[in-house]
Amino acid sequence: MPDVRLASSQGKWILLTTVLGSSMAMLDSTVVNVALPRIGEDLNASLSALQWTVNAYMLTLAGLILLGGSLGDQYGRRKVFVIGVVWFAAASLLCGLAPTDAVLIGARALQGIGGALLTPGSLALIQASFHPDDRARAVGLWSGFGGIGAAVGPFLGGWLVDGPGWRWVFLLNVPLALLCVPVALRHVPESSGGTSRSESGGERSHGRFDVLGAVLGALSLGLVTYALIEAGTLALLAVAGVAAGVAFVYVEKRRQDPMLPLDIFASRQFTALNVVTLCVYGAFGGYFFLTALQLQVVAGYSALAAGTALLPTTALMLLFSARSAALADRIGPRIPLTVGPLLCATAMLLMLRVGKDANYLTDVLPAVLVQGLGMVVLVAPLTASVLASVDTARAGIASGINNAAARAASLIAVAALPLLAGMGPEAYRSADAFDAAFDRAMPICAGVLVVGAALAFALVRRPTPGCVRPECRHHGNVTTPPLEAEGRT
Repeated sequence: MPDVRLASSQGKWILLTTVLGSSMAMLDSTVVNVALPRIGEDLNASLSALQWTVNAYMLTLAGLILLGGSLGDQYGRRKVFVIGVVWFAAASLLCGLAPTDAVLIGARALQGIGGALLTPGSLALIQASFHPDDRARAVGLWSGFGGIGAAVGPFLGGWLVDGPGWRWVFLLNVPLALLCVPVALRHVPESSGGTSRSESGGERSHGRFDVLGAVLGALSLGLVTYALIEAGTLALLAVAGVAAGVAFVYVEKRRQDPMLPLDIFASRQFTALNVVTLCVYGAFGGYFFLTALQLQVVAGYSALAAGTALLPTTALMLLFSARSAALADRIGPRIPLTVGPLLCATAMLLMLRVGKDANYLTDVLPAVLVQGLGMVVLVAPLTASVLASVDTARAGIASGINNAAARAASLIAVAALPLLAGMGPEAYRSADAFDAAFDRAMPICAGVLVVGAALAFALVRRPTPGCVRPECRHHGNVTTPPLEAEGRT
């Protein structure tokens, strides 16, 4: 049984290590959008290259994050976490030195692999290290500090882009890794590999890793994404992507120890909540990708101003997510999961006011505040409902699936939305062309959110008493729902 106490010196070092590691990935998911216009200008990149700069990272991260957690269970959580941090830092260095957009995209894909190792690994270290009486508080501090990192990300990214340059958005990860790795090796105990929680909550030994499932899942997402971004080969690649998806389901159904246990979807509530997740995080992914460009390309904001403009959304989530979760506990998740997406849809329609020379207080801030309010109402109850929809022992895998679903939805949205809005390869170089396409894109995002709200109202029900509750009560990550730990009793 883990016995490190949070108040001890070792406990504080462990918490610092996990926060540093997870913050690297969380910072990267929020700062890159702010840097996109400068990346495109410096590397003479097309809009599709900017889409791939975002999506190459999300593709490997979404496709491998479930496998990353299993590797830690088998080979040691600290070992896999440290490998993930080193891998992520090395890929970040390659991103920062990339001479062409093609090299940058390849390096971003490598970054996602590192993120798939360190993101679940940081939470797993807390689970494996801390005394049970302290674990919930440690997870809460980890998620809270990670949320602060997410809030600082766009501001810091904008400052770096306007100052030393966009390459430092990636190079910043190197000193963070140089601090994180020695602390992890010195102060974090290694948890024994070779076991994971069974469905009954007991320990079981791992069998073979579901590498084939991970490859097929990533291949399916990659082919569909490529078909949407490179519309000239849409039909052939889309069919290949769907075929890879079918093969993925077939493999997972036949595996004895699958990466994605399909029987978890026997819960109608869990399935419905993940469909709602696809809707809301698909809309969020498209919104944050295009809004960062709109503020700079059309409204004329600097990178720093664009990053700072979105801070209120994250601040509201950090301040009020725990209260939102408590409210959902009292009234049930159905109303929050209906009202939240509708508020976010309203915010995206308010963004239509943001055009040339937009005034922040009258044009941008109202939309940002309504977006933050909608996410406050929505995100914490969604996470709680996902955990409550499955057996307690499967809370970790349920959270991982939900997190991966959100990333996959954002991936598809960033690929599809410019196509649906009629953005050409050079659209972001023209304020008028981008503004017109942005005005077509925001109603699409709002419509997807309305669909998500309707599904939530029709399908989501109050969870049974005594179900598992989230440990991440405070969070500020706007790109994905928070991860939750496995193996709870």
